[in-house]
Amino acid sequence: MTPPLSPPDHWTADEQHMWRQYRRGEWCDATEVGAAAVRSLLLTAPAPETGQTARLHLRGARITGGLDLADVGVAVPVRMHRCGFESPLILRGARLDALVLIGCDLPGLAASGAATAREAKFVDCRVTGTLDLRSFTVGAWLSLDGSRLEALPGRPALDAQSLSVEQGMSASGLRCEGAVDLGSANIQEYLGFRAARLLGPEARLRAPELVVGGSLHLDRGFVNEGPINLYRASVGGSVHIEEATLTGRGTGRGQTALGLVCATVDGNLQGGEGVRVDGCIDLRDTQIRGTVNLDGAQLTHHDGPAIRAFRLQVEGDLHARRGLVAVGALEFSGARIGGSLLLEGAVLTGHDGMALRARNLVVGARIDCQNITARGSVWLSSAAVASRISFNGATISAPRNGDALILRRVTAPELALRLREAPTGCVHMSFAKFGVLWDDRTTWPRALVLDGLQYDALPGRVSAADRLSWLARDPAGFVPQPYEQLAAHYQRIGRDTDARTVLLAKHRRLRATLPAPQRLWGLLQDLVIGYGYLPRRAVWLLLLLLGLGSALFSAHHPKPVGDGPYPAFNAPLYTLDLLIPLTDLGQDRFYAADGPYQWLAFLLICSGWLLATVAATSANRVLRRN
Repeated sequence: MTPPLSPPDHWTADEQHMWRQYRRGEWCDATEVGAAAVRSLLLTAPAPETGQTARLHLRGARITGGLDLADVGVAVPVRMHRCGFESPLILRGARLDALVLIGCDLPGLAASGAATAREAKFVDCRVTGTLDLRSFTVGAWLSLDGSRLEALPGRPALDAQSLSVEQGMSASGLRCEGAVDLGSANIQEYLGFRAARLLGPEARLRAPELVVGGSLHLDRGFVNEGPINLYRASVGGSVHIEEATLTGRGTGRGQTALGLVCATVDGNLQGGEGVRVDGCIDLRDTQIRGTVNLDGAQLTHHDGPAIRAFRLQVEGDLHARRGLVAVGALEFSGARIGGSLLLEGAVLTGHDGMALRARNLVVGARIDCQNITARGSVWLSSAAVASRISFNGATISAPRNGDALILRRVTAPELALRLREAPTGCVHMSFAKFGVLWDDRTTWPRALVLDGLQYDALPGRVSAADRLSWLARDPAGFVPQPYEQLAAHYQRIGRDTDARTVLLAKHRRLRATLPAPQRLWGLLQDLVIGYGYLPRRAVWLLLLLLGLGSALFSAHHPKPVGDGPYPAFNAPLYTLDLLIPLTDLGQDRFYAADGPYQWLAFLLICSGWLLATVAATSANRVLRRN
């Protein structure tokens, strides 16, 4: 059929003007046109004037009736500015060259399964109903900048499941009262909701299985009053949430504010100052190939963790410092961080007494918790850190009678534990292993568990006597391994006297745990020879007994016994003959004390045997230890 060369006679003046401007490719300023006329114009497609390109450019018009372009093909670009639609615009299955609506007012738009060869723009529009872009395909750029979407009760404001955009999608300044659904959408380049506001009791951003080839921007004043679901999302660039306010309200305040679970981010998760989150940031099982930056963020979740990041993998650093305030625990158990975990200066107020939990954490560089304030327990049990762990200047306030700092089975080349003040709770370092352990005796906790702890060096000017006080703080009572570890450390650095002091203290504290007979035997060993670590005691006791016996036997010679001949009596040799078991100095066989001096001889013989037995027992213990 040959396209007509003039508009239908029954069309109104505005509609006929639209027909002529269409052929010229120029803007048509109209007051009111019928939807039937617009449809007829696009389907019959009158030939353009010579040297012109046909376009539908309509401005300021009210479109009466229902404009239904379902399943049709429109080969020319359609651009409408400040137009009002009486009924929802129907574009289901349509094939368009380009679609641009700017400043328009629509009671709804249904474009599921539609496609544009070039851009699709809905800029500064007001849609009082659902903007339905399910399975919508855009050959270039999709824009929702500045638009306002007002959903009907129970319906989403923007339904763009399985949306496909060949370039980027921008929704800067979008105001949306209702839900946004981008499930399984595929955006080849950029996706931005900068300064967008998702408001109302049904507000949410739902985008599971979302694929973005470039960066995802939820920043520059972005506000969401509901949860964000990015489950299994794939982002080729970074996720930006700078200067954003995220509220995981859902049906009740305090739900997941940002759910980035099982997702992959090839760039960074970029937050920082200006981030306000009411609810949980959920990063479980997510892989981030860049850095996570939450420096200065304000995180609040009164009913659970502020960050839940079990098994999170970050190839760079994880920053949560410089004024970060978190109400709710930070949970990084099972996470793997290729760089450093940096929490300097953060203020953490835990939920249910837990401020930071990072069991089985693996960190490729360092953990820096300098100057943090933790109102709750800090758990790093079974963590493996390639460089340094620092709590210098930190304040940790555990719940009453609770655990302040848990470092069980932690391994690191260096631990700096010079706290700002003594923690109000127990510090556990059982079975941990450090190369260098820095601490400050003025901030040692009242309760300290050191069983199984290993270290190579304890720098600082702390005496052995003070270290014994350090070892005695275990709430379970005496445990031998920490004493042996400290003594071994002193032996390695040549402080043998301090090593003996520690080992002697170990045996004395062990004695208090033994049954009465063993305690008595231990007391004798302690008095006589200091459990083998004070051999001078035995020497002085031997000299004392030798002097006593020599003086008394010089004044009162024992009587000769036997048939003689008798050697000359020598009181010191006679005393030694009595004192030293299993020896014969030629005195005891020929002379015997009588009267009360028999008791002195008996005392010397018993003392000698006791001294020899104690010395042999203690020496055997020391030799076996060495």
